Amino acid sequence: MLELLPPPPADPLWELTAAFDADERPERLGLVLGVYRDHTGRTPVMAAVREAEVRLAERAESKEYRGLSGNTAFNRAMQTMVLGPETPAGRAVTVQTVAGSGALRLLADLIGRTRPGTTVWISDPAYVNHRPILEAAGLEVRTFGWRDAEGAFDTEGVLRALAAARRDDVVLLQGCCHNPTGADPTLDAWEALAELAARDGWVPFVDLAYHGLGDGLEADLLPTRILAARVPEMLIAVSCSKNFGLYSDRTGCAMVLGTSARALGHAETALQNAARTLYSMPPEHGAAVVATILEDDGLRSAWRAELEVMRGRITANRADLTTHLSALGHGAAARELDRQKGMFSMLPLTPGQMHELRARHAVYGTASGRINIAGIAGHRIPRLAQAVAAVLDEAPAPRPLEGLAR
Repeated sequence: MLELLPPPPADPLWELTAAFDADERPERLGLVLGVYRDHTGRTPVMAAVREAEVRLAERAESKEYRGLSGNTAFNRAMQTMVLGPETPAGRAVTVQTVAGSGALRLLADLIGRTRPGTTVWISDPAYVNHRPILEAAGLEVRTFGWRDAEGAFDTEGVLRALAAARRDDVVLLQGCCHNPTGADPTLDAWEALAELAARDGWVPFVDLAYHGLGDGLEADLLPTRILAARVPEMLIAVSCSKNFGLYSDRTGCAMVLGTSARALGHAETALQNAARTLYSMPPEHGAAVVATILEDDGLRSAWRAELEVMRGRITANRADLTTHLSALGHGAAARELDRQKGMFSMLPLTPGQMHELRARHAVYGTASGRINIAGIAGHRIPRLAQAVAAVLDEAPAPRPLEGLAR
């Protein structure tokens, strides 16, 4: 049987990570994977997470099965955090998932079971896993441009493109800190998107993976709440990997908003059934940690303070990189970077220039130009800026902004 298997394509991010691991140059910089690192280069366990784990260990509760929806305390706490405490009862259902990717897949399966072959619109460029997950669920994928010629969010272009979305199409939007570009809509643009969805009848599908790392937790959640207030139905995939630092604990949830208890009940059962066929039920530990933090005033305050420190360091890294690029004579590139938010920055480099950055300067980012600005120690930013400037000086031709999704 295995002899019949054609050679599958390697995952581009993990392929680059393997190349970085094999690189013996001591000056190498690995900026591919989306993980937060502190000033020493470590990915720390948050103090609030450590304290929650101690409390859970002391209670030594049973490891019995939780059920297909996972940890219900976690689900309640996450729904309140994302949608706000004033959300009416019966407006949404939430099930725990295997991180944000699991939430995306369960919700994609829900769409496919409800309306097979539904068209889902995604941005171009998009998070590298969006298209594969949607297509694996049997959905049709269309794209719309995301940025203008200066690298900022293209409000007019996006609204014009999405005017072609039909009733009952689905539009996948990242709620904040767009991956890979770091270019986010303004609040006015979010209001316009909500109005368009309500008028034309397409369903927003929000991917929340970086809330708290852009403009602050409440500000980063506001666009999702703007959409929820305007549309009858909505899907939300939420990850706890970045803002709780629970990368390997694979913690997340899927939310469905609707207008009737009957429809929401059917949606919850459909999500449970999809989970049953994929992995049965999600892991407990990370969900128990998050529930412990969010249900305790002291731990919740401590976690939010730590999250704000992380956000501040990411913002400082980006500002430092733009300052150094400007000093090296690349003000246009610096201005583009300065508008971006979140863990990732999009360098104004072509795939060929990104190859040169890796080959000549041992700086590893994706072919699209994306680097993890949250993954570099501050004292190494001058070297990063010098490497980028050197590549720009060698080939100053500007990069096209569209068509760089993968």
